[in-house]
Amino acid sequence: MSRKTENTAFTCLHCGRQVLPLTNGSFRDHCPFCLYSLHVDEEVGDRMSGCRGLREPVGVLFHSKKGYQIRYRCQKCGHEQVNKIAQDTVQPDDMNRICSLMKNVCV
Repeated sequence: MSRKTENTAFTCLHCGRQVLPLTNGSFRDHCPFCLYSLHVDEEVGDRMSGCRGLREPVGVLFHSKKGYQIRYRCQKCGHEQVNKIAQDTVQPDDMNRICSLMKNVCV
């Protein structure tokens, strides 16, 4: 699957808002408003999961090379995975929600 195919607009299944494709060279994999995602990957980008459950944002991690990442837990099967936050793009991730996931780090 090409990046152009992966980077498409969608309606968030959690909050119902319209989500635009990223404009920073990456591809959109979660809602910038509520930060929820869908469990479509087993490994990042492979689109091999048959689960398709909603992935709840449960924390934020910092990776020295990738920057801040949202930690997700699938509400259907419990699988956990991380995704980079979306910055410097149309519809960047809601930093207030990111900070609330960091549990008092941004107070």
